[in-house]
Amino acid sequence: MLPPAESLGPDDGSPVLLIGGATWSRDWWDEIATAPLVERGLRVVRYDHRDTGEAEYWPPGAPGYTGADLTTDALGVLDHLGIRAAHLVGLSMGGGIAQELALHHRERVTGLTLIATTPVDPRITGLPGPDPSLAPGREPDDPVEAIVEGERPCAGPGRFEEDRVRAIARNVVARTQDPASATNHFLVAGDPTPGPDDLGALAGLPVTVVHGSADPVFPLPHGRALAAAIPGAELVIVEGMGHQLPPERDWRGIVGTISPGPR
Repeated sequence: MLPPAESLGPDDGSPVLLIGGATWSRDWWDEIATAPLVERGLRVVRYDHRDTGEAEYWPPGAPGYTGADLTTDALGVLDHLGIRAAHLVGLSMGGGIAQELALHHRERVTGLTLIATTPVDPRITGLPGPDPSLAPGREPDDPVEAIVEGERPCAGPGRFEEDRVRAIARNVVARTQDPASATNHFLVAGDPTPGPDDLGALAGLPVTVVHGSADPVFPLPHGRALAAAIPGAELVIVEGMGHQLPPERDWRGIVGTISPGPR
């Protein structure tokens, strides 16, 4: 089943595919995230990962797919919309998917913006683990508040946009059959995808690595290692940003690093 997708902006604009992190439906790429891209005349595509939004669902704890399938889904979205190649913007798990697509289908990728993510190259080792403070506590019974409180500890100091996250959470819950199913992503994220995995092969591709200095999930050495592994990649460190949807105050600067390819 093809992931439900939405195209914003002019159909003849340079395509940008937004790839969300684990548990993300397309609702996370809200108007604050998409409007600056559309204003640049870009064709902005966002979609629902499996087990989110209007996409196909599996019982919590029993995903009927692999991490490689999530990568193939992104390619399927481009195919369905008739997009030959796109600039990929991937956050967290979405950044891993973007790397895999660029490695396995270089001809479909015009550039990469990799946000709050980690290298998929297995030769890169020794990176620090998540901050121990992220250990889960009691989750609120209300599903909207559960999402809000799940995001709060991931944000950098003073960077948590509570009203924005709560509005997104309401949309997520309204379009979701079972919010718990989205946790299936944690069971498949990081699955090795057969094929090339040397990030050095991406030399010559426009790549920007965006990483928060206060990321508690993938601490800053992950972003540094990723940028160092791709020849010519630019590293943009956002002071104070955590592992999160980039706050509005930081996002427009990030948008400025996106180099869309030909239409």
